Amino acid sequence: MPVPVPRAYPRLSHAIGFDDAPFAREWRGDVRIFGAVYAGPTLHAVVSGRVRRDGRNATDELSRLVTAQAEHLQLVFLQGIALAGFNVVDLGALHARTGLPVLVVARRKPRLDRIRRALLEEVPGGARKWRLIEQAGEMEPCAGLYVQRAGLLLAEAEAALGTFCLTGRIPEPLRTAHLIAGGVTRGSSAGQRV
Repeated sequence: MPVPVPRAYPRLSHAIGFDDAPFAREWRGDVRIFGAVYAGPTLHAVVSGRVRRDGRNATDELSRLVTAQAEHLQLVFLQGIALAGFNVVDLGALHARTGLPVLVVARRKPRLDRIRRALLEEVPGGARKWRLIEQAGEMEPCAGLYVQRAGLLLAEAEAALGTFCLTGRIPEPLRTAHLIAGGVTRGSSAGQRV
């Protein structure tokens, strides 16, 4: 069930989107994450941090990075509910700590049966992480994508996607964070699917 909306938000024009850097399947350390701050169609800043592969610190690190940039921010975009493998974000806690709505975006509806099995059978602390995914609620169709949300209505999520989806279906803050993460890690972001 989505987190209740405490108040109506104005048109959402300032947002930050986060993505994690590519990492080798066998990697077990920290993974870099990048955030792209947008005001309407314009990139205003880039931030970076680190989260543990399959760890528990994604919510804390995102809260820290958002709070440091929060002066004009109105929305946080995530491409999926987890970073660095299964470092699952607590959407309600991220919303509460930052005071900003959080919108998780995915091209396809995730296969929850596979995710649940992987978490419960292969990932340390998987039961807690699965509970966070359940608390976030089902992904809902919205503007040709699937979304999970905390602190905003579905209509506001659709409006935000309309504002920030400029060159495709993925919002620019997420698209840019993805390209930066790939470029910094691999030396080039050419040929990456966003």
